[in-house]
Amino acid sequence: MPSTGLLITFLITTALFAYVPGPAMLYAAAQTMARGRRSGVMATLGIHIGGYVHVAAAAAGLSALFHAVPTLYLTVKLAGAAYLIWMGVSLFRARAEGEVALPEMQAKSGRRALFESITVEVLNPKTAIFFVAFLPQFIDPSATLPLWAQFVVLGSIVNLMFSSADILCVLLASALLSGLRRSSRIQRLVQRAGGATLIGLGAHLALQKS
Repeated sequence: MPSTGLLITFLITTALFAYVPGPAMLYAAAQTMARGRRSGVMATLGIHIGGYVHVAAAAAGLSALFHAVPTLYLTVKLAGAAYLIWMGVSLFRARAEGEVALPEMQAKSGRRALFESITVEVLNPKTAIFFVAFLPQFIDPSATLPLWAQFVVLGSIVNLMFSSADILCVLLASALLSGLRRSSRIQRLVQRAGGATLIGLGAHLALQKS
């Protein structure tokens, strides 16, 4: 493992990255706004599980493919963006057309949010690039642990740190919205705000140059 000094630097840097508001926080907050706290928590769990796919990819060196094959990076990025936009539009349509009542949607939304979030995270190439760019700075080739094991340990710490920030965001969003959900009109507005956030995240991902 890295030296104590390098490990402390790693933990401080990871915490700074984790608790600066970013797309994962906005995504978790959007799920909370649209479907309730349970779905927000399940969305965070889905992002966390999906993060381990990128940790494993970094440990295996697979993420480097995005650098070597730009077309692959673009394809995965656009697929993830399209999925986010589709989810946002679905939230708008469900309320506008009255296809799904809010209580019914909330009852089913936990499991759905989990699988949607795993898909979103796996289809996010920027997460893969982050792991393959960030973790090697704290890998010690002379350590007793092999390189792949150091990637797994440090990557898991990063994933847990980011998930703790996402959970905090979900709890804050839920606390702010709990009083507002007593009005059916506000329920619709909040759900549409969540859908708009997802669409915005998808558009942002699609238009980013790197």
